[in-house]
Amino acid sequence: MDFSKADNKVARKLFEVALQRELKKEMQAFSKILDQWKTQQPEDNREDYYKIFTAIKDFDKHIARRYDGLRNSWFFDTIIGMLLDQTLTQSDLEDFSEEAKSEILRILKFRQEDEL
Repeated sequence: MDFSKADNKVARKLFEVALQRELKKEMQAFSKILDQWKTQQPEDNREDYYKIFTAIKDFDKHIARRYDGLRNSWFFDTIIGMLLDQTLTQSDLEDFSEEAKSEILRILKFRQEDEL
């Protein structure tokens, strides 16, 4: 499904909301790694450095795949993906048109049942 111009505008706003949520979640995960390092105070810091490095690198790849170069034709599937991984919730969909919202929820239900 292709969104209308108004729904594309809503989707762009939701992408920013989702990005901020993902950044916050991952920053907390990075913080946990650093907190463990502070608590343990190892003599060799390489392993902990590698944990942070790989966590950031993996997250950066995820962010790039999900948000960089998004085309309008990908908005619908991206919104579905964000709902599936719970970056967005159904209550975030309130500003979409009724047609877009009902189609999103229909496909979401289908994809959730398919995962079972």
